[in-house]
Amino acid sequence: MVSLRTNPVLQKICIIIPCYNEADRLPADKISAFLQNHSHIRIIGVNDGSTDRTIEVLKLLNLDFQKQFSIIEMPKNSGKAEAVRTGMQKAASDADLDYIGFWDADLSTPLDELNWFCAFSGGQLHHDIIMGSRTSRLGSNIDRNMMRHYLGRVFATFTSVILRLKVYDTQCGAKLFKREIVGNLFVDPFKSAWFFDVELLARYIRNNGHNSTYEKVLEVPLRQWVEVKGSKLKLLDFLRVPLELIKIKRHYKL
Repeated sequence: MVSLRTNPVLQKICIIIPCYNEADRLPADKISAFLQNHSHIRIIGVNDGSTDRTIEVLKLLNLDFQKQFSIIEMPKNSGKAEAVRTGMQKAASDADLDYIGFWDADLSTPLDELNWFCAFSGGQLHHDIIMGSRTSRLGSNIDRNMMRHYLGRVFATFTSVILRLKVYDTQCGAKLFKREIVGNLFVDPFKSAWFFDVELLARYIRNNGHNSTYEKVLEVPLRQWVEVKGSKLKLLDFLRVPLELIKIKRHYKL
């Protein structure tokens, strides 16, 4: 395994964790253990107008890791897409960073997969976008609800057609972006609050074309992804898929 500690590029990375009522799902102990072993990594927890004890959990992490863990408080609940956009914009103002990404608060993708991102990229990150992909295969532990898996495959097929891009998994909540492209990708509010991950790819295609997308966007098959109960995205939300994807296609003229 390639260590982030040995790679100067990865010493300048920040992860955004959007949080809405995640007090019972945010694994503070795992975040603490990761930060203790990766003193060069920063995390920003975005409290998206939570009404539970989420802010208390975030403040304890900030107290223990003042140089590595910071907090953004949204005045009201604005949704995951806007929480991520706010955090990414904040981090992008730090010129010392090389990569900025976002991770789901439940850490269904362990933070240690950052090491795997590096190893899979050949020991050094150089792509514009690096996306985790929940590909079930020998040697991996992808524990996902079967119905969600099948719906995800249908969603991926629709997405591939809309974007005219062979992409396996746009919705995995583990992604990294070169700091230089974050400004353009996250400058405007998203048209689709439900499937902003697809919209990010649409924006990248609009700005760079399909050829660059194939060359500079990398999907990494995760070694581990374990579904955590309590997801805000419900099965009925998948009924929005056709309309949301059509909205994205029309807006970005794909």
